[in-house]
Amino acid sequence: MSKKSISDIADQIESLGKSLPEPTHASRSSQPPREEYVEAINQFFALFRLNYHNQYYSAYPDAEQVKQVKKLWFESLNKYPVRILLHAAKSAIEKSEYLPTLSRMHDQCVAQLGESGLPDAHSAYLQACQAPSPKASQSWSHPIVYLAGRDAGWFILANEPEAKAFKAFEQHYQKYLERVLQGESFEVPALPAPEPHVLEPLGKEAQLALLAKLKAKTQL
Repeated sequence: MSKKSISDIADQIESLGKSLPEPTHASRSSQPPREEYVEAINQFFALFRLNYHNQYYSAYPDAEQVKQVKKLWFESLNKYPVRILLHAAKSAIEKSEYLPTLSRMHDQCVAQLGESGLPDAHSAYLQACQAPSPKASQSWSHPIVYLAGRDAGWFILANEPEAKAFKAFEQHYQKYLERVLQGESFEVPALPAPEPHVLEPLGKEAQLALLAKLKAKTQL
């Protein structure tokens, strides 16, 4: 893979990303149109074919197979923002001489998310388990790590074996992650202000006892 081919491919992917419209306020809460994902997948399959020519035709020998593979990639990757997919494809092409697999594309997408402060589910789980109390006052890599831990239950995370606790945490984390990818933002809720301590008035006997102590202390 020559430097020129990497540069050309990176430029093509970057140009595709710039050509996509910025999400409007109204569209941030929903998935981008199907056409944007289809166009993105078509584009980087075309680039895969150019860059990994022999590997590409060995893996996908006929057009019908390519069509089915693209459909699988679309169904599997459309939970990520289109721009994450484009940067993941760019990274996969620049860093490897081998044709990217669907699994590798997922890894690259997760890596792109990690740069935005969104850890993978297991890293988030470990962070939630290791955070001391009070949980809401800790420094979290992303608010949804705290929220997933809270919803899964801090007692469960602290006391159940990982096989059970991680499953509970992951279910909540993935739901929050999908909402983040669709444009929602989250915050760790603020700790409630401590209730002011109100002194109760002393009873008559207590007042007399206190007065006696004061007299004895001052020798009055």
